[in-house]
Amino acid sequence: MKNKGMQTGTLFFSMTLEFLQTYLPRQLGRSPKTIKSYRDSLTVFRRYLYDECHISVGTFKFDDCSQKCIQEFIIYLKDNGNSPGTCNQRLTALKSYLWFAADRNIAVQSVALSISRIPQCKVPKKEKETLSEEALTTILQQPPNTKMGLRDRVIMILLYDSAVRLDELLCLTLKDLSLQTDNPYIRISGKGNKERIVAITPKTADHLKQYLSVYHKKELNVNEYVFITKIKGITDRMSPGNVERFIKQYAESARKKCIQIPLKVHPHMFRRTRATDLYQSGVELELVSRILGHSSTETTKVYAKPSLEMLRKAIESVETPEQANEEPLWSKCCEEEMAMLCGLR
Repeated sequence: MKNKGMQTGTLFFSMTLEFLQTYLPRQLGRSPKTIKSYRDSLTVFRRYLYDECHISVGTFKFDDCSQKCIQEFIIYLKDNGNSPGTCNQRLTALKSYLWFAADRNIAVQSVALSISRIPQCKVPKKEKETLSEEALTTILQQPPNTKMGLRDRVIMILLYDSAVRLDELLCLTLKDLSLQTDNPYIRISGKGNKERIVAITPKTADHLKQYLSVYHKKELNVNEYVFITKIKGITDRMSPGNVERFIKQYAESARKKCIQIPLKVHPHMFRRTRATDLYQSGVELELVSRILGHSSTETTKVYAKPSLEMLRKAIESVETPEQANEEPLWSKCCEEEMAMLCGLR
């Protein structure tokens, strides 16, 4: 008699609740953002099954999850305008869920193994744009000399100088700032709740002090967010969309004065520019990796773009002997040896 709990006839979505609410956050310690990505991927797959294949969540089983089924799902995503990166994200979530289910039900292992063999979509590598010194300066000059303009300028200066991610910057609280020393720094809670200290320049610290004197002059709560907005009298941390909006606005204004500004400027471009500038200034890749909060230098290598000056110096460092001074290989050879060098007999 077969054990019903060890069959691939089990409903495919019967373990998603445990996977999303227990396994990912409590056992693996995944961040809410990662969990949301996995939930979105499984939801998109469920809707595809229902809308396109007319298969209900209450009838789709693990043994229905074949390579052909997943491959057709990926094709569907591509046909609906999803990028290769998004398709890979959906595929990764499905593979992770299947391996989780295989640990709970050994009969699912064959399904998980079969789906794991589906290759990732090839993602074309694009040259990541950065801001030139002139472009960066011009953008920073755009905010008006108003209370809101002061806030916007400080955010952009901090995004560049600290090279933090936008979410990391917006999660900063007053207790995370150390500005009253010769070596000012901010404390960042990064991906995977990993904490790191990021040094900032004294000039950036002065800009922050000016901002605090305007926006937090009476603030006693050290847990208050540094960058805030007030909507209908309710104070909360600023949204990423708000920062993306005003950076786009300032970039468009600055482009009229500086043609070097890319067509699309976004918050992450400040981080990328700073990382590239540090590398091109001679900072070791390992140190740049620590500043960015990367767990591996392999991740940081995408920012390690050599400047034209670095390439020029590398070329010039190679000594090329003058052809006229080269001694012919056959100068001391006899006739037979010279013939052999020429491939003759």
